[in-house]
Amino acid sequence: RRYAGPNGRGARRAGQGFEAVRGIDLTIRRGELYALLGTNGAGKTSSLEVIEGLARPTAGTVQLLGHDPYADRQLVRPRIGIMLQEAGFPGALTVTELARTWQRLLIDPRPVDDVLEQVGLAHRRTVAIASLSGGEQRRLDLALAIMGRPEVIFLDEPTTGLDPQSRRTTWELIRGLLAEQTSVVLTTHYLEEAEVLADRIGIMHDGRIVREGTLAEIVKTQPSQISFSLDAGVDESGLTRFAGAALHIEERAGHRRLRLETFDPQRVVGLLLSWAGDQIHLTDLHVVPGSLEQAFLEVAASTGIDTTDSTDHENQPEMIA
Repeated sequence: RRYAGPNGRGARRAGQGFEAVRGIDLTIRRGELYALLGTNGAGKTSSLEVIEGLARPTAGTVQLLGHDPYADRQLVRPRIGIMLQEAGFPGALTVTELARTWQRLLIDPRPVDDVLEQVGLAHRRTVAIASLSGGEQRRLDLALAIMGRPEVIFLDEPTTGLDPQSRRTTWELIRGLLAEQTSVVLTTHYLEEAEVLADRIGIMHDGRIVREGTLAEIVKTQPSQISFSLDAGVDESGLTRFAGAALHIEERAGHRRLRLETFDPQRVVGLLLSWAGDQIHLTDLHVVPGSLEQAFLEVAASTGIDTTDSTDHENQPEMIA
């Protein structure tokens, strides 16, 4: 959505304000995890603020659970959970005191002890929040977000600062929410997290979603990489007959590292092995399929995305959850 963000996060200057989100179409289904990726400043958090009802879009429409999340916030808020990047907890309260205070604000909350157990904080229930590590505070934030049994939950970089074990525990908790048909909107800088959890992925750049689909749909847009080393003196000119495979050569201390890029790795590997035969030794041969990281880096490096400002109000995009 177009949104003039107060802090200009993820924004381009538009007149006197900032254009943080530049018109996106987004539909999130029940029981689905949608991962919203993008570099710092791409517009992810601003998009979430609009969908959550924390900010009003300057154009277009947003529906969350059948309501306008900004205008009908009282109807929407009890049915959603939000985990912000930074929660700002009062440090003097203990974990249990804060959790019980939050519980009193909810209509049908989960038991405090159960939630703290789920996020691995049961043993820290009597500890002051100021004494928690950064990762523990993130887990407490997650506990509050899930306590109200939300139908839709927004997780803004939920595993930042967590150790690998805690991150995987959080993944299991998220899988449990999905099994209960909770819809999850996730932003993350950990691409592995999106690969493991997401049903669909959107990659934002410059305030727009420029790639969207399942992991398989996004990855298939990226070529496989076939890399190997050749001894000095081996003539690699015959490799140019591999139609559809781009060849890159890097010289390193007496040998060459070659890389073929192709969308048909099986055929190209077969041709490569036939070319080498018994006479040419292919050292350290690796075949790496296209990846989400490749797609992400390609988007992050792009500069040619159309930035035309559309004023067609009859076809304003919608965001629906």
